[in-house]
Amino acid sequence: MQINVGRFDRALRLVAGFALMMVIFFVPGPAKWWGFVGILPFLSGALGWCPLYLPLGISTARATA
Repeated sequence: MQINVGRFDRALRLVAGFALMMVIFFVPGPAKWWGFVGILPFLSGALGWCPLYLPLGISTARATA
């Protein structure tokens, strides 16, 4: 796995993923299960790797020479 997520993108994913995961604790009823969707952006931000970027050929990480 090569890092393909840049610093700003990673920070945004971590914050958005965490916010979505908080839905689990603060939203009543079956809608709280949507909070588990937050695991995906949180993990991709923590790892710095997005599997969707691979087939699309996208990388927001800086190129190291």
